[in-house]
Amino acid sequence: MLVSCIMRTPVTTVTPNTSVRAAAALMGKLGLGVLPVCAMARPIGIITDRDIVIRWVPNAIGDGNIEPIMTPNVVTCRASYTVEQAAHLMSARQIRRLVVVDGFGDIAGMVTLGDIANDANELLAGQTLGEIVEARGGY
Repeated sequence: MLVSCIMRTPVTTVTPNTSVRAAAALMGKLGLGVLPVCAMARPIGIITDRDIVIRWVPNAIGDGNIEPIMTPNVVTCRASYTVEQAAHLMSARQIRRLVVVDGFGDIAGMVTLGDIANDANELLAGQTLGEIVEARGGY
């Protein structure tokens, strides 16, 4: 099965200049834990609810943009990857989400470990999660 069959589209994105509060509000409104950060439709990073809590909240005095706290160099895959290739990439990079890009490098979708479990192969998703957790040294 290909990633294109299970990826989520369209994807809500933010820019590096989006304020932390605006990103957090958008996550809350949409029930998301992650937003790809894009510049001209190309993913340049990713911001998670965890990034906000760990990197911003302890030092928050006022509102700022998300660029300093986003995770740069977002890990991507192509829609033409197999689900197994995507899961292997998740294991190797110790992540639970991949931004899907098209042939031009523009964002095309997102695929998560949950998508793999729900829509493709629950056993593969479980094995991948086990490898991610093991590689991180616990939970």
